[in-house]
Amino acid sequence: MPDNDFPMGMTEPYIPDILPVLPLKDTVIYPHIIVPLLITREEYVKLIDDALTADRLVAAMASREEVETPEPEQIYDIGTAAAIIRMLKLPDGSMQLFVQGVQRIRVVEYVETQPYLKARVEKVQEIVEESVELEGIARNVLTQFKKMVSLAPYLPNEIFIAAMNIGEPNNLADFIASNINIDLQEKQELLEALDVKDRLEKLTVFLNKEIEILEIGSRIQSEVQTEMSKSQREYFLREQLKAIQKELGEVDERTLEINEFREKMDESGMPEAARKEAERELDRLAKMPVAAAEYTVARTYLEWLTSLPWNLSTEDNLDIKRARQVLDEDHYDLEKVKDRIIEYLAVRKLKADMKGPILCFVGPPGVGKTSLGQSIARALGRKFVRISLGGMHDEAEIRGHRRTYIGALPGRIIRGIQRAGSNNPVFMLDEVDKIGADFRGDPASALLEVLDPEQNHSFSDHYLDVDFDLSKVMFITTANTPVPIHPALLDRMEVLELPGYTEVEKVHIAIDHLLPRQYEFHGLKKSQINITEEALRAIIRNYTREAGVRNLEREIATVCRKVAKDIAAGKRKSRKIGEKDLHELLGPSRFRFEVLEEEDEIGVATGLAWTESGGDVLFVESQVMPGEGDLILTGKLGDVMQESAKAALTYCRSVAENYGVASDFFKNNDMHVHVPAGAIPKDGPSAGVTMATALMSSITQRKVRKNVGMTGEITLRGKVLPIGGLKEKVLAAHRAGVKKVIIPEENQKYLEEIPAFIRKDLRFIPVKHIEEVLKIALYPDGKSGGVRTAKPAAAAKKRPAAKKAAKPAAKKRPGPARKGAAKPSAAGASKPGAKKSTPVRKAGSKGAAKKRGAAKKT
Repeated sequence: MPDNDFPMGMTEPYIPDILPVLPLKDTVIYPHIIVPLLITREEYVKLIDDALTADRLVAAMASREEVETPEPEQIYDIGTAAAIIRMLKLPDGSMQLFVQGVQRIRVVEYVETQPYLKARVEKVQEIVEESVELEGIARNVLTQFKKMVSLAPYLPNEIFIAAMNIGEPNNLADFIASNINIDLQEKQELLEALDVKDRLEKLTVFLNKEIEILEIGSRIQSEVQTEMSKSQREYFLREQLKAIQKELGEVDERTLEINEFREKMDESGMPEAARKEAERELDRLAKMPVAAAEYTVARTYLEWLTSLPWNLSTEDNLDIKRARQVLDEDHYDLEKVKDRIIEYLAVRKLKADMKGPILCFVGPPGVGKTSLGQSIARALGRKFVRISLGGMHDEAEIRGHRRTYIGALPGRIIRGIQRAGSNNPVFMLDEVDKIGADFRGDPASALLEVLDPEQNHSFSDHYLDVDFDLSKVMFITTANTPVPIHPALLDRMEVLELPGYTEVEKVHIAIDHLLPRQYEFHGLKKSQINITEEALRAIIRNYTREAGVRNLEREIATVCRKVAKDIAAGKRKSRKIGEKDLHELLGPSRFRFEVLEEEDEIGVATGLAWTESGGDVLFVESQVMPGEGDLILTGKLGDVMQESAKAALTYCRSVAENYGVASDFFKNNDMHVHVPAGAIPKDGPSAGVTMATALMSSITQRKVRKNVGMTGEITLRGKVLPIGGLKEKVLAAHRAGVKKVIIPEENQKYLEEIPAFIRKDLRFIPVKHIEEVLKIALYPDGKSGGVRTAKPAAAAKKRPAAKKAAKPAAKKRPGPARKGAAKPSAAGASKPGAKKSTPVRKAGSKGAAKKRGAAKKT
């Protein structure tokens, strides 16, 4: 066959049995269609050279995957025999080809793989059945193609004319398929459709899809064009309006706004860096069309910059006497905090440029931490700002969001300063111990800069992106406990503890503050209601149990409401409320003084605990029962408290013989320690001496003096170590009616913090060793309310009899003790240590065993 004279008009073109395979990427060649190709790989360049020296035919096969040199299994089986009609070699060694499809072919097998693929091929015959239906489908396809040409910008009108001149339906389908924008799989599907009718139907589906996409794009383009035309029209009209206003000597609203911003910038007194940023943003705003999306963002930013009190401060009231008077008017006691504020005023009077202090009020709920901040602001003559940090998880709440975000705002610090209208307010950060942290950042870390006097003079908010001076602000934070606060944050603050109020202090607060406030709130006059001091004391003792006065005020409000209801109904004109009237108004008493109203018992010791709401009385119960030497701990005790119980039991076992207890008692009995209330979690080492006392009471069957409260950590050697929260614990003891308080000797120096009248009511006994505690708290041997204990010598002689006598006594034990022994609590049992250290009291006779059983029922 000649190189340049391929017989295009042949009915059956000549196709050799074996052809070199040219894999195509993202391209399908149809019969009679001319396609340009760029050949870059060396093996394919050789393939083309060899084909040009032979019959100029190659097997153009589409690749299933986008790889440079596909394997046979990665190539479609059906392709097109293509003739090379023109070739141009480029300087870089690559080739530019024009090939024309000749005939659909199918690969029978691959016969060579090196240096390029060669395959045995066979012709594929198309199925053409002349019919009216086929003609109708072909015309429909041509109509759809015409519509598509009108919509698609990449298809020239001439291509539709070319399609009209194609008479055969199979060639029409191949021509249109080669020119529309469909993916490789769809093009290959049309190539493999040998039935022409089926091919035209598939092509109809693809054309409909493309037309729908093009119509949607055209509609969107039309809408955008309309909007752009509208914007351009508005722009031209505004420019004309500006020209008219200029001729008339008038100024438009936008120019007025720009000038107003410039005046605010001059009046604000902002530093040079902030002014430079404001002017830059204002220049952008002046050049920006009002309809631009950035216009509102820039305008809001300038409003924030110009509204901040950069150089505006309130003048401090440096009258120390007046400040003290204001603090005393608003709050009772709290001398340490008041002295700290007076000290600040005194130094401020001597040094005008002093930085604001950063204080942290730590105390239980209801002691007046938040209201104290308002009182400080009133005493200093400053503005007061408060934000709550409780539950805050997002760092942007402190530092603000960057302006790239839609709806961005400054952080709550800058917003608070702007709301105050001065750069030196009293700024209260409430509940700093309840800050959270998650994937959005850690607000506590963001506060490190705010609450550091060495850094906060140049605080940078993400929204403002310029420094703001916070050094003049007096920051006050509040917390119920310092434990959860970030250590670095706690180190930056001066911690002032606000302990719980005593009963006397609560009475004073109620008379001076709570009663007048509730009378006014309920519209009552002093002549209409009179709550006596005795009634207030009864409310404090029997209806509240708290460190602060929040619940006390609620109960007073309840009384006021009931009195107001009777007065409004005309039942009475006034009422005096005494202690006996509280049952009618508030219902039965909710709390009682456990210590004074109960008798001394065996195995129950009075401990003192610290909680976030102040101090509390903690009863530790211990019981001995037949068993295998297990230690059972219940009452939702934490790990530290469980270890304290084990240490206490180990000490009791080590000295048990000194108290006349048989050594084999620990093998035959279980020890159960319970701390009510069972649903409240408890932890800490300070209940060690209380647990040891309760255990030794159960072991020796000696009663514990109920009016003796105790606190202290115990070691295995019996030493009593110091504890924390002494004042709160002592206040709880006084509130509950305890008469003696046993404390570690090293805590004796902190007794001066306790009010004098409480020190007068209580007797404090400092101790070094647990034996001193047992001597004070336990009744002497033989004086525990009728329960006898054998003397050490007699008990040693009668040890065998004690074992025999113990069995019948054990049978007479009450049912609940039986259950506790048979099924020890899995949560509290510590098998390895308990079997070796469970103490047992010596019993010298059958009568002694019976009396021990009787004591158990008490």
